[in-house]
Amino acid sequence: MMLSVRRWSLTAAAVVPVLLVAQRPVEAPTAQNVMAKPIAPEQWPEWVRRTPVTDPTLQRIIDEGMQRSQAGALAQVLTDSIGPRLTGSPGFVAAGDWLVKKYTEWGITARKEQWGTWNSFRRGVTHVDLIAPRTRTLEATMLSWSPATKGAVTGDVVVLPQFDSPDAAHAWLMATAGKFVMISAPNITCRSPQQMAEFAMPATMASMRAAQDSIRISFNNRNVTAVGLQDSLKAYGAAGVITFGWSNYPGINKIFGSPRQQVPTFDLSCEDYGLVYRLSARNQGPKLRVNIESEFLGEQPVSNTIAEVKGSGKKPEYVMLSAHMDSWEAASGATDNATGTVTMLEAMRILKAIGYKPKRTIIAGHWAGEEQGLNGSRSFVKDHPEVVSGLQALFNQDNGTGRVVNMNASGLVSADTVLRGYLSQLPSDFTQWIRYTGVGVPGSGGTDHVSFVCAGAPGFNLNALGWDYGFTTWHTNRDTYDKIIVDDLKHNATLTAMLIYLADQDPTLMARIKLDPLPAGLSGAPGIWPVCADGTRNTSGYRR
Repeated sequence: MMLSVRRWSLTAAAVVPVLLVAQRPVEAPTAQNVMAKPIAPEQWPEWVRRTPVTDPTLQRIIDEGMQRSQAGALAQVLTDSIGPRLTGSPGFVAAGDWLVKKYTEWGITARKEQWGTWNSFRRGVTHVDLIAPRTRTLEATMLSWSPATKGAVTGDVVVLPQFDSPDAAHAWLMATAGKFVMISAPNITCRSPQQMAEFAMPATMASMRAAQDSIRISFNNRNVTAVGLQDSLKAYGAAGVITFGWSNYPGINKIFGSPRQQVPTFDLSCEDYGLVYRLSARNQGPKLRVNIESEFLGEQPVSNTIAEVKGSGKKPEYVMLSAHMDSWEAASGATDNATGTVTMLEAMRILKAIGYKPKRTIIAGHWAGEEQGLNGSRSFVKDHPEVVSGLQALFNQDNGTGRVVNMNASGLVSADTVLRGYLSQLPSDFTQWIRYTGVGVPGSGGTDHVSFVCAGAPGFNLNALGWDYGFTTWHTNRDTYDKIIVDDLKHNATLTAMLIYLADQDPTLMARIKLDPLPAGLSGAPGIWPVCADGTRNTSGYRR
């Protein structure tokens, strides 16, 4: 029997559907952010160097960091292969093991240093279908520490109401058995604010904004009156909770979670949450089929990962690199904070690769539990008073993928001149981007250098170019490797390595003179220096 063979030709290939052909991304007509531009040469402040760097160690750091960088490859493994790193989870443990392995490969001493225990949670599959009044697979993500459904569960959907009395709450809760409860305010539209501003009539914008504000206030009040809702829903047999955390753009949600959750809890996309909400609010009979797989592994040891290069000096003095390693887990924790983790990891590699022998001991702290309240770094400060008292400088990075564009002295008057001196020794390729704002004020929270600053120690945050961090990646389901700008990452690692070198070489231990008085806050009350607190060292003490 003869076989008929179809021959491909250019003519045949030309009829491939256009959707299968790679398209060039459309270039958005957006003006460049002012912070993304270097300071104009005629406006260079005194800390921007106008002559080439002659320090041979700085030259070697720049050559190693910019010509043989491993930053992109390290970030890819951490975000794609290891993935998200919820405090105490198997992914978090794997990341710590990987860091110790990498440091050991490079000849750097590293250890995992336990500071407490935490509820270890293993994430599995989330699958949610709308099965009535029509069929649609929904975009859903379980919240961290969500209990499992123990197989597929089918149930109706109800919306959390406003309770007028305890009796009304009791009556409503009794009727939630086997049902999924929506507790978040829906969006009237899932179009971006930019689209609305560009295309909507002013009257339409005003009316929609008023309606959205009314819904938001209503749901805020409902949740205030429903304190202990998760416990009550478990007691009354509810099937689960549905949430929604809009982050300004279609497809992007902020997704958190708490070990205090008692029933299966998951987030829906803006469009799908709105769909199910409207069906329920208008009594059109929505029914979901939900399968959430998760596993609680119990209270397990939780550790910071510490790398250390001993100094040759006799005094117990230290220079530190700082970044939290934990993340939320709706995506990969790429810009919060794999980028900070890799910045410090790569900076340590650079210093080792050039054969640098420090005078002061260099410590890299990869912290746990930052997302639950700076717990890892706070515990380190409490457990290591000798490091805090002998700290020359700590440099922390924790706000996205962009190159460092802003610094200040964290409210330490004595550090201002010192930092200006460090910056003035660096090449203008790095410092022409940095808006150094002087003494500044001590941070009150938000990232790990604050754990040291509260003790009066010189801790400084390396603030990065925004890249729309607050809406696109910070704690969202889109914080993935592709959002990392590798050129900026290797820039930051090289900058950090140079700052560590300069701080180590400084012959004088940095003084700790605080700004006094501190500027008044927004309320007009006098500013006060932040007070140190120990980390929350186990899940039972966690109240969020």
